[in-house]
Amino acid sequence: MKTTYKYILGQKTYTFKNLADLMAKATPKRSGDVLAGVAATSSQERVIAQMRLAEVPLKTFLEEHLISYEKDEITRLIIDDHDSEAFKIISHLTVGDFRDWLLSDTTTPLLIKQARTAITPEMVAAVSKIMRNQDLILVAKKCPITTAFRDTIGLKNHLSTRLQPNHPTDDVRGITASILDGLLYGNGDAVIGINPATDNVEQTIKLLKIMDEIITKYEIPTQSCVLTHVTNTIEAIEKKAPVDLVFQSIGGTEATNTSFGVNLSILKEAREAALSLNRGTVGNNVMYFETGQGSSLSANANFGVDQQTCEARAYAVAKKFDPLLVNTVVGFIGPEYLFDGKEITRAGLEDHFCGKLLGLPMGCDICYTNHADADQNDMDNLLTLLGVAGCNFIMGIPGSDDIMLNYQTTSFHDALYARRVLDLHPAPEFEAWLKKMEIFTNTDTFSLNNNIPSGFSKSLKKVIGA
Repeated sequence: MKTTYKYILGQKTYTFKNLADLMAKATPKRSGDVLAGVAATSSQERVIAQMRLAEVPLKTFLEEHLISYEKDEITRLIIDDHDSEAFKIISHLTVGDFRDWLLSDTTTPLLIKQARTAITPEMVAAVSKIMRNQDLILVAKKCPITTAFRDTIGLKNHLSTRLQPNHPTDDVRGITASILDGLLYGNGDAVIGINPATDNVEQTIKLLKIMDEIITKYEIPTQSCVLTHVTNTIEAIEKKAPVDLVFQSIGGTEATNTSFGVNLSILKEAREAALSLNRGTVGNNVMYFETGQGSSLSANANFGVDQQTCEARAYAVAKKFDPLLVNTVVGFIGPEYLFDGKEITRAGLEDHFCGKLLGLPMGCDICYTNHADADQNDMDNLLTLLGVAGCNFIMGIPGSDDIMLNYQTTSFHDALYARRVLDLHPAPEFEAWLKKMEIFTNTDTFSLNNNIPSGFSKSLKKVIGA
């Protein structure tokens, strides 16, 4: 059932044809929604839509589906997994009331956790649209989410990093040098994860073995991942490769995931395959998902729904498979979807808030492409804001410049900055390893060893051919 939404201001009546239209018009301005033709036509219309959206009861989202239940398995997942008993905690609220409830001092992290199975992606997307940046930060801070494999990620006052040693030709020496460089800056506790330049099963296994050899040799309490298609990883597992985490990009509609070559059944098969290896030591979260606002629109699979709501729906997919890491690659698709630093910052805070409120271990690739109207100062700002908000992990890349994917992100020393200024520690198991290996000489101040630690000097000489 579709409802028309109206708001009367003075002598003028604003009309929104359905709930999807109302939510799109209420979304803070971004280029992707303009491109899709769903954005508000003026700032006044946007504010009116936000005012009307605030009046919508939360129960409406269970009755009026933005994307067809019959035609979309993500909608079916959201509705079928909804906890009606837990919903009693918040069922009487409107979207505006929900915002006030989340911000209230009496709404504790425990109370949010109790209501979490009743909160749908559409509800969190809706409430985010009427929140200021500081609201998104404050509520996300209330939602610590902890996961584990070989170390524990997401603890309060901790910040982990994905060490991303990409190379344009998958050169072994180049990858190894980047890994060692990152480790010497205290990076890599979330995952050592490579985007392969050559994406096939044989190359996946080769890269997995390189990382496994390093992790095993230095007894590093972390996990590895090759960011290849999930079916390649399943085949690698069948070939007895040392797979820690299974990666896949996901979207918020069935059609988006079809464009990625996946569905819920394939993801279930992959998770079960990874669990069968039993490679975790302190936990069994084995999935790593990446998302990004604009992916559904770029696949022509958004069905008139704004990009931020599509993004939130992707989190329902991630949640189903109990991941170790979920990463919103916030500025990667380009200015067609997030035009400048302001839009990227807002999107990063929204994604982190929505994911955490739904119970996901959210990280963020704080990034932009070279044709976006953004720079590293914008990334510094978002990095700091996400650190305050309790983000689980960020990226660590040599010089903040990914020379294989050709985009700008955060560097090894950016992560060190965030840890120092906000007193955010690596995963505890990894921090103990950093101290043992003499990488951190002082784990309270995150002071680095001025010299190459003895455990690494031979390896570095071998890499550089000295």
